[in-house]
Amino acid sequence: MKQYFITGTDTEVGKTYVTCQLLQAAQKSSLSAIGYKPIAAGCEQINGEWVNEDALNIQKACSKIRANIAIKITDNNELKSVNENNEESGQTLPLHQINPIALKPAIAPHIAALEEGVALTFDEIAKGLDELQAYQPDLLLMEGAGGWRLPLTVGDEYTPAYYLSDVVKTLKMDVILVVGMRLGCLNHALLTAEAIRADGLTIKGWVANDITGNMARYQENLHSLKAMLPEPLLAEIPYQVAPNDEMLFAAIKQIS
Repeated sequence: MKQYFITGTDTEVGKTYVTCQLLQAAQKSSLSAIGYKPIAAGCEQINGEWVNEDALNIQKACSKIRANIAIKITDNNELKSVNENNEESGQTLPLHQINPIALKPAIAPHIAALEEGVALTFDEIAKGLDELQAYQPDLLLMEGAGGWRLPLTVGDEYTPAYYLSDVVKTLKMDVILVVGMRLGCLNHALLTAEAIRADGLTIKGWVANDITGNMARYQENLHSLKAMLPEPLLAEIPYQVAPNDEMLFAAIKQIS
């Protein structure tokens, strides 16, 4: 099983869209794939449940799951554990497993959590990850909220601030960086990548996501990022156009 943390240069840069595209491309490549968005702020009530739209999109993009693991005999007469996530008889992952911490107001999660009396802790996030790992998908993508240094607590004179990036550091997850292609993205991308590396983590690659469709000198900015970021460009996502399948398949090959 391969697992990655999906972060972005800012909020609203297309982390969820990229996550869903990678999940779907993995399944088209005959891999089982599950997404996890532990914290989401901004929900509406649907059928008595508080639902975040991003989490709902990830749920739709995930493989079907089965609780049991089948065993098959390989061509070499060896026993192999096989995850049956892609079976048509499988079930859709419950939304509360994909998004265990769903905060109602669309504001900074640590502020929303304080208002709702919810604790944003490592244990809660890791517990949800453990539950999804038990399904043994080929690919597990954990999507962050906001940018890399998202605060879970701001700390006080006795306790330091605690960030979502601290959770990722403890879990030792490799990172995929989504760069929202707009004015200012060069600075945002370089600073974010620098912070990730300073935290001792590996950036597996980055995705250029055109989020406006009208960025001046788009290609020149993309060329600049390619020159300054040593990590590979996994995919380039056009504005409001479905990305090329072959490009996504190549990205999946690099991360699986």
